Amino acid sequence: MKRDFVTEPDWLKMATARRALPLWLLLATLAGGVYLLVAALGYGVTGFPLDDAWIHQTYARNLAATGQWAFVPGQTSAGSTAPLWSLLLSLGYWLGLPYRAWSYGLGIAALGLTGWTVARLGADLFPARPWVGPLAGLFCVLEWHLVWAAVSGMETILFIWLSVLIVGLWRMAEARPSAGRWWGVGLLGGLLALTRPEGLGLVGLIGLAVGWRLRRAPGRVLRSWMAIGVGLAVPLAPYLAFHYATTGLPFPNTFYAKQQEYRAFLSLVPLGRRWLTMVGVTLVGGQVLLLPGFVYQVWRSVSRPFVTPALSPPGPRPSVSGPLLLAAWWFAYLTVYALRLPVTYQHGRYQMPVIPFFLLLGVAGMAYLVRPAARAMLPRVLSRVTVASTVLVGLAFLGLGARAYATDVAFIQGEMVATARWLEDNTPPDSLIAVHDIGAVGYFTRRPLLDLAGLVTPEVIPFITDEVRLIEFMQNHGADYVVFFPDWSDAYRRMAQDPRLEMVHTTGFEWTLRQGHANMTVYRLQSP
Repeated sequence: MKRDFVTEPDWLKMATARRALPLWLLLATLAGGVYLLVAALGYGVTGFPLDDAWIHQTYARNLAATGQWAFVPGQTSAGSTAPLWSLLLSLGYWLGLPYRAWSYGLGIAALGLTGWTVARLGADLFPARPWVGPLAGLFCVLEWHLVWAAVSGMETILFIWLSVLIVGLWRMAEARPSAGRWWGVGLLGGLLALTRPEGLGLVGLIGLAVGWRLRRAPGRVLRSWMAIGVGLAVPLAPYLAFHYATTGLPFPNTFYAKQQEYRAFLSLVPLGRRWLTMVGVTLVGGQVLLLPGFVYQVWRSVSRPFVTPALSPPGPRPSVSGPLLLAAWWFAYLTVYALRLPVTYQHGRYQMPVIPFFLLLGVAGMAYLVRPAARAMLPRVLSRVTVASTVLVGLAFLGLGARAYATDVAFIQGEMVATARWLEDNTPPDSLIAVHDIGAVGYFTRRPLLDLAGLVTPEVIPFITDEVRLIEFMQNHGADYVVFFPDWSDAYRRMAQDPRLEMVHTTGFEWTLRQGHANMTVYRLQSP
């Protein structure tokens, strides 16, 4: 049977690929190591660049120590957005390994695997330009957002790798269809969703691509979808059952709490501007110079099906559906965030997962646009300047990213971790503490907690931005202390002025003050 535009994927030549894998891991180790050294030697800090990383550490430690899926031991919780990542972290605790080293190691390994997988996928999708894949993979390993994510202690880089990997597995199933391969696509899709819920969107796009490709064979479409669905259900069914049993909802508390907290933002900024903001944060770096290539490659992929074979250039015929799927995922992913959660803090960590897809399409498109060996001087000079500029800007941002990472770690250590240690040393062991940023406080402070952000206290989600009801909720539950940044939002600014809250401690961290922001503050809450 004829298989249009699909050949045996190059990355199936696993013997060659395995020999290259150690080089990718070594390169990722060097890139991640630079970031860690800049933070440790230049700023004197080790840790994580955002508070949410401590949430994962808390779940992982409690799982290894007690066997419970709980943020606070004894209280089953559906607050982990990335249970697969928390589970992997728990292995380090179970083995008695230093938790920071284990977390960094997992992230750096995922970064190296991302570069390796992108290289193999690029060689498969663009056989006429075999160097596109390795070059895009190299760009991924050295892209500053991705290096930051690799040593952030977060699930972001694992989600990125699994996203690229499932596209590769889909290509394998297209080349050699079988129920087992489609089942594998579904199983990997389930693991992707256990890393971040939005991974289900990519599985859905793959299902649509399968349906479109086999549209003239409805029976094969149904069998393929069934195999994918069965594979998807293996990891996803327990995940959904746990959340339904715990909260009555299918997804983690965070999934709902974040959207509720930023709902007001949706009415303040037009959708078009929100979407451009989502795109813009992913282009900060050398990849912005790949934008013409990205646009050109998407246009080639869309227009190529309408080119007659007689007009097609000689040589291997690249995949059409593959690049279109990458572009569709890039567009759909950023659009969903523009619609539901249009925030770009922490260097756009929610938007980072589409960067490798942009890089692969951008490099592929530039392979057709730049001609550094052209005979004519103008295209030759412009091409060489473009290539050199992309490399230099990318390396410059790699260095700037290391400084940003170190600053981020210092902020978390100077605010969240410092506050958590103060609470541990200065509050009675039975104090009930209400806190907005719960990660470090939950890890270092062995106290009962109320989560004002709704991750482990989902009861607050309906009124998460209403300071009056939040104070009443805390009083009714007997909270002794309240911890938050008094300039976090208008609601928290008003809460900080409420006479029922008495300030008892602030970190005084100088860097935060120099940025014009308030320090994390501890308040004593009056009884009702």
